[in-house]
Amino acid sequence: MPPATPRPPSRLRFIRAGAIATAAAGAIALSSFVAVPASQAAPADDLGSRFTLAVLPDTQFYSRYSADQFQPRYGKDPYQVQTEWLAENRDALNIPFVTQLGDIVDQSGQEREWVAADNAMRTLDDADVPYSTAPGNHDVRDSNDDLDDTAYDLSQEPFLKWFGPERAKNVSTYEGSDPTGLSQYHVFEAEGQQYLVLALSWRVSDATIAWADSVIDAHPTLPVILTTHQVIDIDSDAISPKETEYGLELWDKLITSNDQIFLTINGHFHGESHLVKTNDFGHSVTQIVIDYQMAYEGGDGYLGLFEFDLSHNAITVQTASPWVTWKPQEKLTSYDQPFLEGVNQQFVVPIDFAARFASFDPTFAVGPATQPSLSQKARDILLDGFTGPDPVSTEAPGNSDDYVDVAGTLAHWRFTGNSGVVAEGQSVPDVAGGNDLTRVGIAESGATNAEVGDVTIGSDHAYLSSDDASVCFANADRNNSRYSYLETSSDAPVNNESFDNGYTIESFLKIDKSWTASTNQWMMALIRAGNRNEMPGVPYDRWGNGGPVVLGLSNLKEFQWSVIPNEPGLGDRVNWSGEIQLDTWMHVAIVNDPATRATTMYVNGAPVLRNATDNVGQSFVPDAPWLLGAGMDSNQPGAGWNGCIGETRIVDHVLDQSEWLTARADLTGLTVVDAPEGSLPATTKLTTFSGTGLPGAEVRMSGSIAGTDVIDDDGRWSIVLPQALTAGAYEASVVQALGTRESAPVAFDFTIEGAAVANPGTTPTIPIDGADGSVALANTGAELPTGAIVGAILLALLGTTVLIRTRRRRASGLSGE
Repeated sequence: MPPATPRPPSRLRFIRAGAIATAAAGAIALSSFVAVPASQAAPADDLGSRFTLAVLPDTQFYSRYSADQFQPRYGKDPYQVQTEWLAENRDALNIPFVTQLGDIVDQSGQEREWVAADNAMRTLDDADVPYSTAPGNHDVRDSNDDLDDTAYDLSQEPFLKWFGPERAKNVSTYEGSDPTGLSQYHVFEAEGQQYLVLALSWRVSDATIAWADSVIDAHPTLPVILTTHQVIDIDSDAISPKETEYGLELWDKLITSNDQIFLTINGHFHGESHLVKTNDFGHSVTQIVIDYQMAYEGGDGYLGLFEFDLSHNAITVQTASPWVTWKPQEKLTSYDQPFLEGVNQQFVVPIDFAARFASFDPTFAVGPATQPSLSQKARDILLDGFTGPDPVSTEAPGNSDDYVDVAGTLAHWRFTGNSGVVAEGQSVPDVAGGNDLTRVGIAESGATNAEVGDVTIGSDHAYLSSDDASVCFANADRNNSRYSYLETSSDAPVNNESFDNGYTIESFLKIDKSWTASTNQWMMALIRAGNRNEMPGVPYDRWGNGGPVVLGLSNLKEFQWSVIPNEPGLGDRVNWSGEIQLDTWMHVAIVNDPATRATTMYVNGAPVLRNATDNVGQSFVPDAPWLLGAGMDSNQPGAGWNGCIGETRIVDHVLDQSEWLTARADLTGLTVVDAPEGSLPATTKLTTFSGTGLPGAEVRMSGSIAGTDVIDDDGRWSIVLPQALTAGAYEASVVQALGTRESAPVAFDFTIEGAAVANPGTTPTIPIDGADGSVALANTGAELPTGAIVGAILLALLGTTVLIRTRRRRASGLSGE
């Protein structure tokens, strides 16, 4: 996982050049491996010989943001909560050993991150829970793939200071380290059987591999679990395993020739997968990758619980989060789930332990059957007393007006009403007024390979956006000068806003499925034009030739919000998301709060982990436009967006989620004024029903009295009858609606006194169509001339009294005589 500062477009933090998507024919024995759901494991009440191996995948963001994000928000970080939970439940879950998979910290040169990691792992020290650690690429000072562990200046490596042999020797299972001190091995005992854990450093040398061979040779009867930061990857489908060049090197030089290695576990790659390979002895080796650093809150505390069920010949793997169940309920989001249930997150690996170990440990024996299902027990422990997040209402909009129109909206670009290719010079309106966007001509833009057809408006849009269209930018290629963009005019009011009272900027974004890092890394969706390095008072930023305000996507598919605040001397302030899915609509909200001097990025409603502090507002180049669909580099547009952009709004203050574009307009304020009650005198003549509601909504009245009206800009509505109501019993209900979405009805009924009729129980409907002065009767469908209406109603109505039913407080407003 790369650092959270802008990187040059040509540089990748970790290199997978030569990574092999599929291994050579016959190398992967997937047909011999059938993962079954964890629910098909042994019954919970079936006792067996069992233990749990606990796995801590990449903890880097927990360490990095412990002091400035997690501690202020929660009082602890997920790493600390993970280790506390493991220590507390070691006996209940029969946990003999915990292994950490590398990337202990995110920035190896930042001591505060090592302090956070030290605090977390010291919990295991204090509880005498054995564990292993090994450095990942973020734990060494130079993770260049061309270097191995013997190329480092070991006197400068912080891992050795914090987790080297001097610390490891105090762990009860520790047996030794390689000459660099970066790799280590442990021997733990569980259910009467010893196991060797070989924890290898990032990019081990041939010398370290020789050391690993010697360790295995010195323990010829022990099954070996190899843990290291990188072995296998996950394919683009986010499910299938993918071999890597380095993983194959480990396989060829160490794994396949050592039959004792039956299981490898690694992190590094975002997600999870597993496969089984066949070694030189014709035996299986299960390989598992698990890493959640790009999930909500840097991994949301997910760890692996590997239940070894020796009695039933299975390893049951489940992904669980002690952090989710520890957090206060009011801070939980829809992303906070105690367990992940995906195909590679809960599964069972069948393994006949005795048969698999027979070649080197023919005396292997199953321990006494005293343990129930430990996977089920872990679930019971985590769910005991847990209350999940409150349900989140995510109603689809009823129509294109179904959003919260807030005061302080400076610009709101919507694409409804447009379709097809966006011509050069064609404008998209700002519905807030004064800041229309116009497509810049190809010649003017400098995009020598762009085509007019690269920009289109179509009906594809996000589910929660009330704008039923979006603008899509196709064929963007940063290496081929192909990009397109829209911009505000030089005199647009929004160009010179400093946002001293904070801001809320929202957009719906989708990355095209054709996205690749080589062609689209650092592409931009929304920016303020200019060169931040030329702005007065701004500290020089070697990555900062772009605009003073940028919303874009990194080379690792992370959303980035980068801004020079209104105090330019503070320099760049950056927010980062986790990895974003391709071909999926995402809602992004950037909220700058002057009260806290913090900027928070929300993706689909959830705050990201890496947020910016100590900043208010925005610096800008006077009269420079806002650009939609491209960025700038050294005063030249480029870095075109490859995908679609939905409605985008800029507001001059902080909005909470109830006011975002994902929220629906409030339909609860409907009133009917002075609705008649009870039994009214025969002389009463009602001609009009009126009330208040949401401007622009349609009022629909149904029942004995029917009609519609549109609420005016002052929030008033009025339904006028074609003639005054005559004697009879009436009932009606009124709703206000935005398209398909309606409010709860306001219902009422009343009686106008009159003579009894011969046919009681029949109530007429009085529709408000009145075009020809006629009224239709609901019970017959007959249409009578106006002159006959009184007689018809008198024949149909009973003069009974029905009390009024209303749901809301009413003001004055029914008119009559």
